[in-house]
Formats: sequence, C-alpha cells, structure tokens
Amino acid sequence: MPTLISIQVGQPQDYTMPDGEVWRTSIFKTPIAGPVKLNSTNLVGDAQADLKHHGGVDKAANVFPSEHYPYWREKLGLPEMPYGGFGENMTIAGSLEGEVAIGDTFRIGTATVQVSQPRQPCWKLARRWDVKDLAVQVQNIGSTGWYFRVLEEGVVDTGQDFERLDHPYPQWTIMEANRLMHHDKNDWEALAGLMACPMLGVSWKKTFQERLDKREAIVDSGARLFGE
Repeated sequence: MPTLISIQVGQPQDYTMPDGEVWRTSIFKTPIAGPVKLNSTNLVGDAQADLKHHGGVDKAANVFPSEHYPYWREKLGLPEMPYGGFGENMTIAGSLEGEVAIGDTFRIGTATVQVSQPRQPCWKLARRWDVKDLAVQVQNIGSTGWYFRVLEEGVVDTGQDFERLDHPYPQWTIMEANRLMHHDKNDWEALAGLMACPMLGVSWKKTFQERLDKREAIVDSGARLFGE
C-alpha cells in the first residue's frame, strides 16, 4: 500500500526573474512536520495563487510518487531536488500512475480522500526549474501525479499508510486518463467511457465533453504549457 513520506505546503508569493519580470506562484512548497489538517480544499498552510486553474474541491491535495524523483534528478542535473519539487502537497511511495484509478478511495490518518483526476503540469513548473519544456516532458512521459478530493476532513502525517477502501473503476487509471487527454485524443469510445465516470473531476469532464461534441481533439494550450 502507498505511504505518505513527505508533506509540503506553500503560500502565494511574488518572485522576480532575471529579466525583471515578476510572477506570483505558490509552487515553491516547503516540507512541514505533521500532523496537519486536511480540509475540503487544501492542507492547512497551503494556498493557490491562480484560483482559476488550481485549487477547488477536485484538487484539494496534489500527489506525486517519490519513485519519479531519481529519473528527474538525473535528467535535469539536479541531484538535490527536494520532495515538493514538482509542486506536490503529498509525496508518496508505493503507487504509480498505472496503479491508481479515478474514484479510488483511501483512508489516511483520520481523513478520507478520493482520486479525482491527473495533474496537468503547467508553465510554472517549467519556470520553477528554468527548463522551458519541462511541463511538456512531464506530460509526455506521464509522470504527472494526481489530485485528491476530500470526502472526510481529517488529520494526516508522514509515515502513515493509505488504506484503499474502494477501487470502483480499475480500468480508468491515471495512466489511461493521461493517454486520452494528451496522446490518443480521438479514441472517442474510451473517451466517452471515462467521461461517464461519475468520480472524474469536473474540469476533465468539461474538456472531454467539448471534444465529443465537436469530434475534434483540442490542441494543448500554449498558455498552460509555456505561459504564452
């Protein structure tokens, strides 16, 4: 079973780039010692700078597998990249995107959480590490992590195991959802099936419904991936 090995939170702050541009973000997360309260929209001490694209009940906690870190530390030449480096609130060990599915429900500490959707990496991750196409790289190989919605608020702490209570849609793994969103965008039958999953996050349902209505794959947004 997966284990929570690190918890990170961050508040919106202004950062100045070498060219003088100022940007506001909370992607710079700081590890904290638990226990910490997990509320319906975030961990206590955490907040989002861009509430249009981040946060909300479907994105209460951002989860990222620790197993991805050795690859990215080597590839980016950042051997000291800390947990939280991908902006995640919860760094876990023991489960990957091919093993976790939409609707999976877990007990962790005194909280109950449910997998809602994959994380879609954005340009802020790229800017955080000064790698222009980092969001695209993460998206292409599928090491995105995912989001939890909170079914029951509670207190969580590092070292605790996630007890899986329900696994209702094993076919709709995070890996499969990423395939349909980013790669096989015209697989209409599978796309309709995933969109019909009642536990899929609202924003993903909206995107898939637009594709189905138009029978046209929507091109990845340059604004999301590159800040353009």
